[in-house]
Amino acid sequence: MSIFNDTKIAFQDKSTSQLKKAYWMFKMIENPTLTNLGIDVLNFAVKKDFPFVEGIVRRTLFEQFAGGETREKSKQVVSDLHRHHIGSIFDYAIEGKEDEETFDRTCAEIKHNISFAKGNPAVPFVVFKPTGFGRLDLYSQVQAGSQLTNSEKQEWERIRTRYEQVCQMAFDNDVVLMIDAEETQMQDAVDSLVNEMMERFNKEKAIIWNTIQMYRTGRLEYLQSDLDRAKEKGYYLGYKFVRGAYMEKERERAEKYGYPDPIQPTKQATDDNYNAAIEFVINNLDRVSGYFGTHNEKSTELTMDKMKERGMQNDHPQIFFGQLYGMSDNITYYLGENKYNASKYLPYGPVKDVVPYLTRRAQENTSVAGQTGRELGLIEKELKRRG
Repeated sequence: MSIFNDTKIAFQDKSTSQLKKAYWMFKMIENPTLTNLGIDVLNFAVKKDFPFVEGIVRRTLFEQFAGGETREKSKQVVSDLHRHHIGSIFDYAIEGKEDEETFDRTCAEIKHNISFAKGNPAVPFVVFKPTGFGRLDLYSQVQAGSQLTNSEKQEWERIRTRYEQVCQMAFDNDVVLMIDAEETQMQDAVDSLVNEMMERFNKEKAIIWNTIQMYRTGRLEYLQSDLDRAKEKGYYLGYKFVRGAYMEKERERAEKYGYPDPIQPTKQATDDNYNAAIEFVINNLDRVSGYFGTHNEKSTELTMDKMKERGMQNDHPQIFFGQLYGMSDNITYYLGENKYNASKYLPYGPVKDVVPYLTRRAQENTSVAGQTGRELGLIEKELKRRG
């Protein structure tokens, strides 16, 4: 029996009416055909600016998976979570925009988040998405070693400058900054930039952290080469570990362009890879810190067991756990209750602009085997307990 089955702990912050609404929404998401159709309709309606859409999204997906429209409006959620020893990681969830003005605005937003996180135990990390700072196609060109035009070179310099500015500010304010992972076609270019920032700013401890997608092949070898370089050059490493979010897209692209599939062949292989990453961190604590972003109960419990074996305290300063806001409360609240370093990824932004993020969340719920059923089962159990 799972240690994460206590629904009284999991849903202590949720009213019965909130639980019923969440149940209805997960029930809708459970059907992949309905979900995909709904997403197509929703994206079309948002694009056409239909006036009624924002209200519907606000009362459903947004309410479930987002903290608020602004950082300020999300403060109550941050405060509520912190009461349960759960940190909040602000995620400025604007996706799908590719103009310089948006990139500059996102960079400014991340700087505000760093200021907000300074000395604030309720906000243990600040995060940004590489495509929030520059175009996916440009990262891909840089990765492929393509010849850039003069304007593209200037554009790439602006991306580098954004990274340098936020990393410097994180360092100056002693705030841990995590850089999210992206698609394989651009990830090497991101890794190269992040490694440069790690080498520059992680001389005393891990301030800049990278994200590693363990559903990819070759990631354990990548971690080892990172570690060898860090030892040689004398700096520290911080990683967020996730399984990954672009599987179908990655496979289709590999087939289309005729290169080897970069994704693990089976779910079991991905799980084994993820669990090997847990081992990697625990075995290299002299140099490495880890954030385990997962909704997988077995991987979470394995990390806890490894910590126990080593005699590590639950709130060891180098081990963190995280789940997405609106999902897997049974894991997060259990961890918080037992004083582990638990946290929620807390997306925020204007309702309309967050729709691409929200629809991706809905699709991920549908595609992860058993995830939606698990949420529904836990909500059912708690509603029954409350009578």
